[in-house]
Amino acid sequence: MPALWIAHVSVTDEEAYGRYASLAGPAIDKHGGYFIARAARYVQLEGKDRPRNVVAKFPSVEAAEACYHSPEYQEALSHAKGASERELVIVETTE
Repeated sequence: MPALWIAHVSVTDEEAYGRYASLAGPAIDKHGGYFIARAARYVQLEGKDRPRNVVAKFPSVEAAEACYHSPEYQEALSHAKGASERELVIVETTE
């Protein structure tokens, strides 16, 4: 079953977060993921507002989780820590 990687982000350091973004994309691609929404228009209905919302689709929950724990993504993530406040969840889809 495919899975969605959903991130809600507030960027606090644009330069460092830019380094994260430049490394995260290739790591996601390497694990079969691709972006279906990234920093697009949104409407916050409940919860904490995060102005950057990202959704990537992966072939499975396992592929998305493997991406997160991969050395490539962890290198990218090292630039996001301290440069953003984020929530990230992986959700299996029904299609």
